[in-house]
Amino acid sequence: MIESLQNDKIKYLVRLTSDNRFRKKEGVFVIEGRQENERALRFGYEAIEFYICENLYHGELPDSKILFVTEAIYDKIAYRSSSEGIVGLYKARYSILEDFLPSDNATVIVVEGIEKPGNLGAILRSCEAFGIEALIITNAKTDFYNPNVLRSSVGCLFGMNVFQSTDKETLAFLNQHHFQIFTTFMEGDYQAISDLNLKPNTALLFGTEHSGLSDFWRHKGSNTIIPMIGTIDSLNLSNAVAIGCYEALRQKRS
Repeated sequence: MIESLQNDKIKYLVRLTSDNRFRKKEGVFVIEGRQENERALRFGYEAIEFYICENLYHGELPDSKILFVTEAIYDKIAYRSSSEGIVGLYKARYSILEDFLPSDNATVIVVEGIEKPGNLGAILRSCEAFGIEALIITNAKTDFYNPNVLRSSVGCLFGMNVFQSTDKETLAFLNQHHFQIFTTFMEGDYQAISDLNLKPNTALLFGTEHSGLSDFWRHKGSNTIIPMIGTIDSLNLSNAVAIGCYEALRQKRS
């Protein structure tokens, strides 16, 4: 039973959740919650150890090394209040885009320069829910293993093809595998997304929260928009991606 906030393992966990550079350097990440830990184990992530508060956790104990902590310690290492008394420490893993072999008629989502962890987590949920084959993040400003990404994605990251890449490498990959590319610039010629044929290999591209796609992607594909009849001219990034994901699924099922 760990009872002291000065315990080296507790200080290590706290630093991992608060220091992105340190977490990347260590090659590990922290996740809390029963469902999230179950998904990580189901999809083959290697657990290092678990920190469990017996007063809060009511599930089956995992097979890996377990350290019990008091409620006070758990409050220190948990970043949300209702995470069921379990925190897991895992080895991070990163997939390489060039090793990915998409299936026929695949849909991939490309998001450039995403900054907000909550948006990335919500995008992961939409991609998983609507059967997107891969999510490619170019020029990422946030880490897949950021605690807020894991929390908002409810562990959807673990069962998905997720890649970090550059714009140039991503374009080469899409061309190599004969993807039709649809950009989402708000100016210039465009087709409504509902008028497109998304059944062949398709890549839907979205830009940053504040400025959209960079000029790198201009004229690299056909441009599309989400039709709207209200007075605003844009949606939250994660909402726009969700609509694109659903439209791709709707067409493939029709």
